[in-house]
Amino acid sequence: MTSPTASGAVVARVTARIDDLVVGIREVIQRGLPPELTAHLVGESLAPVLGTADLLTAEQREGDPDSYRQHVLHAEPDGSFSIVALVWLPGQRTQIHDHVSWCVTGVHEGQERERRYRLMTDGRTSRLIPTEEVVNPTGAVAAFAPPGDIHRVRNSCSTKAISIHVYGADIARLGTSIRRIYRAPEGEQ
Repeated sequence: MTSPTASGAVVARVTARIDDLVVGIREVIQRGLPPELTAHLVGESLAPVLGTADLLTAEQREGDPDSYRQHVLHAEPDGSFSIVALVWLPGQRTQIHDHVSWCVTGVHEGQERERRYRLMTDGRTSRLIPTEEVVNPTGAVAAFAPPGDIHRVRNSCSTKAISIHVYGADIARLGTSIRRIYRAPEGEQ
C-alpha cells in the first residue's frame, strides 16, 4: 500500500513504529532550533527504534543488486523533514557527497563504514582531506549539518545493511539528499 505526498510522490506504507517516530520528530522540528541541535535531538528520537523487528515492512527491506536502494518512508507535507530507509547489499557504497540539509543516520541492521572528509582550499584550488574513518554498527546514530558534512558510506559487512535517514528536506520531492558530489582524493577510489 502506498500514499501520495503533498508533492505527488508516492511513499510506501509505514509501520506503527515509523508513525510514532514521525510524531517525535515533528515535535523536535516545531521547536525551531538551529540545524545542529535539531539533528542531535532527532537522533535521540531515532536511536530507540533501531534494530526493532517491526520497524520496516518486508518491501522496505528489499535491496537492489546494482546500487543501494532508497525507500521513502515519510515526507512531511510542509517539506520540513523526510524519513528514508537505505538498503545496502555487501560492498555497495555512495559517492563522496554532502547534503542539502541537516541529516541524521542510524544503522538499523548490519554495519556501515563511513569515511569523513574536510574540504581544504587555498583560494584558487580545493581538495578533500580524509579526516576520520568510522565503523557504525547496528544502533549507531550520527547527526550532522552542512557545512562539514562531506562523507562516503559503504556496507563493509558480508550481509545486507539497512540504515534509517532523517533529512531536514522533502526527499520525496527532491529525489535525493545529496547536494554535491566530490572527486575522490588522489590515490583513493
